[in-house]
Amino acid sequence: MEYVNFGKAGVKVSRLALGLAFRRQPDADIAERTVERAIEHGINFIDCANAYGLNNDGTTRGTSEEVLGRVLKRHRDDLFISSKVYAAIGDGPNDGGGSRYHIMREIDRTLTRLDTDHIDLYILHDFDPTTPVDETLRAMDDLVTTGKIRYIGLSNHRAWQVIRALWTQDKLGLDPLICVQEPYNLLNRDIEMEMIPAIHSHGFGLMTYSPLAVGLLSGAYVPGEAPPAGSLYATVRRDRYETEMDAAARDIIDALHEVAATHNKTIAQTAINWVLSHPEISAAITGGDTPEHMDDNIGAIGWSITDHERERLDELSFGQRRVLQ
Repeated sequence: MEYVNFGKAGVKVSRLALGLAFRRQPDADIAERTVERAIEHGINFIDCANAYGLNNDGTTRGTSEEVLGRVLKRHRDDLFISSKVYAAIGDGPNDGGGSRYHIMREIDRTLTRLDTDHIDLYILHDFDPTTPVDETLRAMDDLVTTGKIRYIGLSNHRAWQVIRALWTQDKLGLDPLICVQEPYNLLNRDIEMEMIPAIHSHGFGLMTYSPLAVGLLSGAYVPGEAPPAGSLYATVRRDRYETEMDAAARDIIDALHEVAATHNKTIAQTAINWVLSHPEISAAITGGDTPEHMDDNIGAIGWSITDHERERLDELSFGQRRVLQ
């Protein structure tokens, strides 16, 4: 495993992180073994959220944190863990967003589920246009001061929103954010337009999610063929398959197969390796649902695509600006 400083922060994280969205995993025991397998492979960065739950069907919010809590009893001092707040966790008027009320309530619920007294990184899961940015950031700073969190991050923000947050923190003397979390893969290169230049300018860390474009680049889907029975795109995302598996996606998948064969790797490993080939990225979050998924994903580490291969993939994927979540 490779470890790097998280942006300008002194803490070191594995370049692969495990995300606990568990899109297709209803079994808590298998989920727990998946986290353990990631740790066995040297991953020390586990990413969660208060809205994540087993099978990710909206009815099990919080269960991913409970799974992680059981693992933490055995590994707390060896892991860097993050969780997120913002997404709706109920139907009440204050059951989502970036208000002080919601943040202060949810951190205590998260710590209870994790059965720990602090988390290392607390991330605002999305931009909240209805709450003053200083209210959100003061609340997060108070959590640092009280020791409930160690670092602050933002997710799913535009570059100007991140810069405004940094300016507000500096103006008010608040603890600055250390990272952003954004989607990035060969089918979605949106962050290259403004976010990566902002990182070069300000030095915060970048953790990316969905390196396999919600599974389209996993190798499970073959261009020109129907999605495998029981797969994500054969069930809950069936209406999106034809649109998302377009000509550009098919060309990228074909090229990934060729590059992967050259290195005796899977196309999933190759797609993740392409993400990690960008030095601005501190960690890429993988979303394995089983220990076997983790065994495959870890193969993205310890080798590199060539400059020529990266240039070819860059050219094929240039201009890709999709929203795949």
